Amino acid sequence: MDFKDIYQIKDEIEQIQKTYELFNEDARLNRSKAAKVEFITNVRYIEKYLTAGCRILDIGAGAGEYSFYFARRGFEVCALELTDANIKSFRSKLKEDDKIELTQGNAVDLSMYEDESFDIVLLFGPLYHLHSDKDRQKCISEAKRVCKRDGVIFFSFIGNDMVILTELDYDNEYLRGSSYDHDTFKVEDFPFVFFTVDSCRNMLLDGGIKIMHEVASDGISELMEDRINTLDDESYAQYLRYHEYICEKPEFLGMSNHLLFVGR
Repeated sequence: MDFKDIYQIKDEIEQIQKTYELFNEDARLNRSKAAKVEFITNVRYIEKYLTAGCRILDIGAGAGEYSFYFARRGFEVCALELTDANIKSFRSKLKEDDKIELTQGNAVDLSMYEDESFDIVLLFGPLYHLHSDKDRQKCISEAKRVCKRDGVIFFSFIGNDMVILTELDYDNEYLRGSSYDHDTFKVEDFPFVFFTVDSCRNMLLDGGIKIMHEVASDGISELMEDRINTLDDESYAQYLRYHEYICEKPEFLGMSNHLLFVGR
């Protein structure tokens, strides 16, 4: 099976399952210096709001990159993941002393968790896949329900506008193809759902979220992957400092493959 076959699948959950049988989520955030920029940036923002004893819910936990990072720093983590492939990868890395409760389930139904039971809620995947506004708002509502009133929710999106440039980098014929609307520049929502900065902002405001940060979490790192990966450690550290300097500037937000919104 390839992505052309997955495109023919109409059931949304089955389509997501098959996508992650082909897509190696386990390596996505750690395979290179460029790939790590998103993870490093998101962790830095999460750590702004972490205090001793915080409980973390990682919704759409993937192969567990964030869950393991925080659990192995002493935090209690509950992880929810939908796909069989990612669950298998996650379980293969679990150690006996990892304080992680791993559950297979859907982000639009968090009934296994009590109201206001987490200090930090991570939503770093489900909004990549929910096509209907109704499902997206249900997902946001459930994240709100399980988050404490003084807690913080972190939302990740894939940015529509930068995808066009990164796809062009891979395919010189992309701009002549049919994978996006040539008038509006809206990218076709396959295999992921893509959002502009404005659509992310409006979605969260409609869901009753008070937005505290809007972040270009990886910026142009994918587009410059080959160059970034050749940087020595000193230059890479300075690149991360530069990225930190620009990542909340409004003029740079749309030029990022991934967007991080932080809210209450």
